[in-house]
Amino acid sequence: MRKQVLVFGAILVMAPPVATAEDWHLHGGTQTDWRFSPLDQINERTVSRLGLAWSMELGTSRGLEATPIVEDGVVYTTGAWNMVFAFDARTGQMKWSYDPKVPRERAYFFCCDVVNRGVAVHNGKVYVGTLDGRLIALDQRTGTRIWSVQTTDPAKAYSITAAPLVANNRVIIGNAGSEYGVRGYITAYDAETGKQVWRFYTVPGDPNKGSESKAMEIAAKTWHGKEWWKAGGGGSPWEGMSYDPDLDLLYFGSGNASTWYRALRGQGDGLYTACILAVKASTGELAWYFQTTPGDSFDYDATQPLVQANLMIGGRLRKVVLQANKNGFFYVLDRQTGEFLSAAPFVSGITWASGVDPRTGRPIELPGVADANPKLLSPEPNGAHNWNPMAFHPATGLVYFPARVGTQMVHVPDKKWKYDPNRDNVGIDGNYEGPLFAKMISMPPPTGELLAWDPVAQKAVWRAKYPVLDGGGVLATGGNLVFQGRADGIFAAFRATDGEEVWQFDAATGIMAPPVTYTVDGAQYVTVMAGWGGSAGLMNTPAVGAAKPGWGRILTFALDAKAALKAPPFGHTGPPLPAITAKQDPQIVHTGALLFNSHCFTCHGLNAVAGPLPDLRYSTKETLDSFAGIVLAGARVSDGMPSFGKILSVKDVEAIRAYVIARAQETAKPAQASQRR
Repeated sequence: MRKQVLVFGAILVMAPPVATAEDWHLHGGTQTDWRFSPLDQINERTVSRLGLAWSMELGTSRGLEATPIVEDGVVYTTGAWNMVFAFDARTGQMKWSYDPKVPRERAYFFCCDVVNRGVAVHNGKVYVGTLDGRLIALDQRTGTRIWSVQTTDPAKAYSITAAPLVANNRVIIGNAGSEYGVRGYITAYDAETGKQVWRFYTVPGDPNKGSESKAMEIAAKTWHGKEWWKAGGGGSPWEGMSYDPDLDLLYFGSGNASTWYRALRGQGDGLYTACILAVKASTGELAWYFQTTPGDSFDYDATQPLVQANLMIGGRLRKVVLQANKNGFFYVLDRQTGEFLSAAPFVSGITWASGVDPRTGRPIELPGVADANPKLLSPEPNGAHNWNPMAFHPATGLVYFPARVGTQMVHVPDKKWKYDPNRDNVGIDGNYEGPLFAKMISMPPPTGELLAWDPVAQKAVWRAKYPVLDGGGVLATGGNLVFQGRADGIFAAFRATDGEEVWQFDAATGIMAPPVTYTVDGAQYVTVMAGWGGSAGLMNTPAVGAAKPGWGRILTFALDAKAALKAPPFGHTGPPLPAITAKQDPQIVHTGALLFNSHCFTCHGLNAVAGPLPDLRYSTKETLDSFAGIVLAGARVSDGMPSFGKILSVKDVEAIRAYVIARAQETAKPAQASQRR
């Protein structure tokens, strides 16, 4: 099929060939990752008739982030703990499911929930990466396992949360784990046999053992810390891959360094962390790189989605790759050469850099921003835009994505930090109680919005604000619509040209995942995974707003459909009734608060106010009496609660228990509740 040329304004886009309009074959819809469908049966005039066709409860309260793949009337998707499902797209009837049985004791080393962002489907196989580092090929018809390979060292804190990508009959997969101290890489496997074809590391290894390639020799010269490689280096490529078959180039982003702070790990740019990279899909050889945040000290991964387009820039047609980066800047790069073309801030209030050098693309860091002193910075580590996919609409020339405006974080490098393979290695001083926390609380709350961005003019065309901070991934369609879910459970459709909301549905739980659209028997459907969680959901900071945790489900919509959503009840309807009423020692409670907000809040919520996971303020006396066995001995590993026996002492756990009890007592008496960090 010939490529259609669409011309509008100063933009010229070569539209990708679409084999059929019926299916959603690839993670990003097409090889260009536009997440755009030409389907227009559901459009700005008919969308008011959109109703629920079917839903299926998935029996989990954990985050759901997958992009469903749809082929021949079957929806393939993933849930928590890497469960894989195949559903009939017409009825929602489950055709098969597969449980890779991820060891629950590894949950400590999953920074951001037990999530997975989907599968790849190719030549009769369904591919999925697992949280314990496996890549598995399943039979597309039956869900039975064909082959499985271990892509990571199981003795190290690696995990996989991304969907695999198929390029030139090879399955490409990266990994996560930079917060814990690993060496990032991507690997290509033969799609038929699972045999490893090549591997590309994102950071250099031990210099005493030599370099694997010229690229690693170059990278090693940018690391100046003392024995930094013992902490792995980081740079995990945990999301954001795209493939251009004409150029045979695979594009992906790399994550933060280990530890976060260059004041602790050593100076230097630290290649290839926080980079957008291009490698030859056939060989794994580095073609080019562009570092969005050199010497990153703020967890500004460059793993956000990468969208390809052909744009008329400066009177010249350029093949480009686009990214709305965590660091708050929108980048346009030449995807053939990696040449920097432009960058601009897409959110206000950026406080770590004053801008980007228009010649080199290097950010202009503010003086002292990366030293070892405490500082309050925006954006916070979840970024101005994170992994949530964006969409490109060829008829408007706009990129649509969720933006997070005005987020803040207090960064306090721990000057006593040393690498510890048994715990996270972020390097934050958890004992800091200085005035920056009070300053952060006094600042205006952050806001979330669906942003329509012109990548040529580098400016916003419209912004649709919503009442919570976090919005989910985006879908654009030929019906002049943009679909998006958000943290409060609202799934909405906006007019692509001006951002007016034209339809909404309450999914009864927050939505992070992007929707997809397809046709079956001539009818257009829209499907989305609904399930609140991830890092923002588990930490449950007040900044996220009225997010809605709940039981996860898959939802499918069609015109004139009339199915009713019968969501099971979730959570608590009133304040806790403390299981223990005895007053706790204030000093022990204070110590417990520091420990909880250093070790526990990433799953059980800031100040013990939980979202998707059990709220510990509602703990029974039996649970509180078994606290040490649960936290230290791993008595509830089967539920995903790992042992902290190598990290916390008995005395530490007693203090955390006292804090949990005190928080229950405070919450039971709201008028007397005290402010805690």
